[in-house]
Amino acid sequence: MNLCSARGFLFLPLAGGRGSRYNPRLMSQPTVNPARVPRHVAVIMDGNGRWAKARNLPRLEGHRRGTQAVEEVIRAAREIGVEYLTLYAFSVENWSRPALEVRGLMTLLMETLRRYARELADNQIALRAIGRLADLPGRVREQIKITEKKTAAGAKMTLLLALSYGGRVELVEGVRELARRARAGELEPADIDEATVSGALYTAGLPDPDLLIRTSGEMRLSNFLPWQMIYTELYVTPTLWPDFGREAFLAAINEYHKRERRFGGV
Repeated sequence: MNLCSARGFLFLPLAGGRGSRYNPRLMSQPTVNPARVPRHVAVIMDGNGRWAKARNLPRLEGHRRGTQAVEEVIRAAREIGVEYLTLYAFSVENWSRPALEVRGLMTLLMETLRRYARELADNQIALRAIGRLADLPGRVREQIKITEKKTAAGAKMTLLLALSYGGRVELVEGVRELARRARAGELEPADIDEATVSGALYTAGLPDPDLLIRTSGEMRLSNFLPWQMIYTELYVTPTLWPDFGREAFLAAINEYHKRERRFGGV
């Protein structure tokens, strides 16, 4: 199983340099069709470990390097008008990784959330974490709550971090909630439809992803948003996540523009 969070779940300020602020006037104009920008883009950030191994560096250094790609992708998505950006940050399977690596990733996550909450808020980006968050260390959960509160007013874009996330776990928990409601007499089983199931998931109220980007060339979903991505357009690139950036992200968006979405129709 790929280490989703090792693919680089952390993000930096939305401009070059620590502590700097995003200024759209300093950005080059996007080369995408503004009328066809996907509302929701999901990303499987893969390849941090392989990037580090190829350079004889520790795996954690690959994760740190991957943060630069996250910075550029968040900046580009915000710039072109993406409303929702979901980053597959840490899967339920990732807990089986070496304890030292997991601890390092959790520490990086907590420190980065604390340091850059203001940057997200200033750029009107709301942070939202989804997944089995109770699995996370208490200090990390607390920092997530603080950051979500500080950025709650962000109306330009929602940045979702999938943490301790598993698609099947999400479905099981959603089914359990529906069963609880039915047992309590709050819901008739005959009334359960696709909308009811969607409303019981972590992503309740959000549009399904229009585009999934996966780096490193792996051709699988890795247990990521299986219910939500039944008609999502897939874009796979051999580029390892630390080498992915703004130009690569815009290339993916341009490829999306070429797709004709039929949703099962003719």
